[in-house]
Amino acid sequence: MEKTKNDFTKGSVTKNIINLAVPMTLAQLINVLYSIVDRIYIGRMGTDAALALGGVGITFPIITIIMAFANLIGMGGAPLCSIERGKGNQKKAEEIMGNSFFLLILLGLLLTAVILIFKKPIIYAFGASEATFPYADSYITIYLLGSVFVMIGLGMNSFINSQGFARTGMLTVLIGAVLNIILDPVFIFILQLGVRGAALATVISQFVSSVWVLLFLAGRKTILKLKKENFRLRFRLVRQIVTLGLSGFTMSVTNSIVQIACNATLQVYGGDLYVTVMTILNSIREVITMPVTGITNGAQPVLGYNYGAEQYERVKAAIRFMTLACIGYTFIVWGILLLAPHFFIHIFNSSPEIIAKGVPALKLYFFGIFMMSLQFSGQSTYIALNRSRQAIFFSIFRKVVIVLPLTVCLPMLFGLGVNGVFIAEPISNFIGGTACYVTMLLTVYRKLKDSGEQA
Repeated sequence: MEKTKNDFTKGSVTKNIINLAVPMTLAQLINVLYSIVDRIYIGRMGTDAALALGGVGITFPIITIIMAFANLIGMGGAPLCSIERGKGNQKKAEEIMGNSFFLLILLGLLLTAVILIFKKPIIYAFGASEATFPYADSYITIYLLGSVFVMIGLGMNSFINSQGFARTGMLTVLIGAVLNIILDPVFIFILQLGVRGAALATVISQFVSSVWVLLFLAGRKTILKLKKENFRLRFRLVRQIVTLGLSGFTMSVTNSIVQIACNATLQVYGGDLYVTVMTILNSIREVITMPVTGITNGAQPVLGYNYGAEQYERVKAAIRFMTLACIGYTFIVWGILLLAPHFFIHIFNSSPEIIAKGVPALKLYFFGIFMMSLQFSGQSTYIALNRSRQAIFFSIFRKVVIVLPLTVCLPMLFGLGVNGVFIAEPISNFIGGTACYVTMLLTVYRKLKDSGEQA
């Protein structure tokens, strides 16, 4: 019954996407609470709250890199599973999932060891000062001890969602997030562990989430079952998983590189205060972009399944709905940010100095954010249809070719200073988003035909 229940070639395309996107969006929003709640509590720790918040913000690139490797496997294996399931090849789909799980464990252990060995020079290179280093060091050391749980929880949850069990996927992050919200104040304030308490709460929560994921994928309700015999790595499958996952990996790694450049440049032109402001802006961005991620991730199983089943008109309908939904949402969000910038910054810190510097920075940073939807929609289409080269190219194009040089160069031009760092993001959204989406329309969308000809 489950195999026919999640047949995405049946029923309304829009309804199929919404049924996946709503719980996945909620899951994404809840997932953000892991780090957002940490920052909210840390921002209210007392006299050193701003420094502590900035120190934790410096660890974002490291955390992003860990998540990038989780996405490398999860976002590489899950779409392949959807395509194989659409073809009716369940055995191969299970082999892909088993190989993905084993890869996540190996990568998690390797990352933990490497980053722990080189953490001090890494933290300073990422924009830490003598004042913020102790907070960054305390937080990331404990976080790294639970990185394997992060890899399993994030990476393997993609395989739950790709089978159509979006509500179960939402519960994965809901369980961990609720636990994190409960443990944070206990560890930070009652036990007076500070940033170490925030990290410890996150690690425990991620452990519980990873257990939940494994119990489901090894249980009776799943369509594709996690089996020991599929843990044996097969080079051909590993290559396919990594190749397709390189897009999500590249997006995350390039985001990390940009975060490093932003923090380092802001440290030079504005000091610790502006590093803290960027931490807040990144936190706001994580929250407001989660519905876009939820919609595009919700569309991917529908796109991939119908593509595997050669239902190309349904693929085109899914692309249209995904794009319009994302643009409409982000346009509304842009208006809200312009109307109430103080509200969003107050969530994290109420310092008059941070408010004074943060409000104009927010308006610059989020200008025309609706253009970001084109990048997300184009990327998701490429990934879902197993077009990894295009997805990787446009990931690199927007972040490395556009944002990174602008972040470094604009502060030196026309007396822009720190404003140049904040302007780089909207410029990349307009140029990168347009290039990615228009290319997708010309090379993929218009070639999708129900005649049996593949794009």
